[in-house]
Amino acid sequence: MATETENKEMALAMAKAGVLYGHKKTKTHPRMKPYIGGRRNEIELLDPETSLVSIEKAAEFLKQKMKEGGLVLFVGTRPAAKDAILALANSFNAPYVTFRWLGGILTNFKVLRQRSSYYQDLKARQEKGELSKYTKKEQLDFAKEIGKMSRMFDGLELLTRLPDALFVVDIEEHETAVREARRLHIPIVAILDTNDDPRQVEYPILANDHAKSSVEWVIEALKKGISEGV
Repeated sequence: MATETENKEMALAMAKAGVLYGHKKTKTHPRMKPYIGGRRNEIELLDPETSLVSIEKAAEFLKQKMKEGGLVLFVGTRPAAKDAILALANSFNAPYVTFRWLGGILTNFKVLRQRSSYYQDLKARQEKGELSKYTKKEQLDFAKEIGKMSRMFDGLELLTRLPDALFVVDIEEHETAVREARRLHIPIVAILDTNDDPRQVEYPILANDHAKSSVEWVIEALKKGISEGV
């Protein structure tokens, strides 16, 4: 258990990274009011202790899932989250989505898997030089197709089955992903801002979900927490 001094230092680090900054009071979701610790220049501030506890709970859940061999799908397509999500997923050799959520990734998984397999096969054939037997125009068409599909399917090759948990940065941005996971009863871990409804996910992480510094700080804290037991 962290000491009082360590908690204060952590709170200062969170404030410096912008983790505690939410939206204006008028945009605060009613269900988030218990987690508000103050206000500055009309901006609601999250309570640092509550925010830290939410990060620890999420990390513990993800750590346990991974120790059991569970598959976690990491999602973050906004500029503030892309790099951090990619690094986190790669750290645990996990699938990810950083370009765009394709409707049906979860609810129409069989078709998604077929398209992903086709892309992997086509890319492998290109790397082996097997497409050189086609005309230049056909090779150009293949290259364009591979380029287009890479943005959609890179990161999903490790999604060999439905995930055991979904991690999302910004549930408002990824409403479709959240809806699909809820429909299939897949547990959701998500970074939520003051304008979000925490009832939408099983493990809400209370933090600024739109600032790059905040997202990176939270994900680094999660990575550290998960790594301690995986």
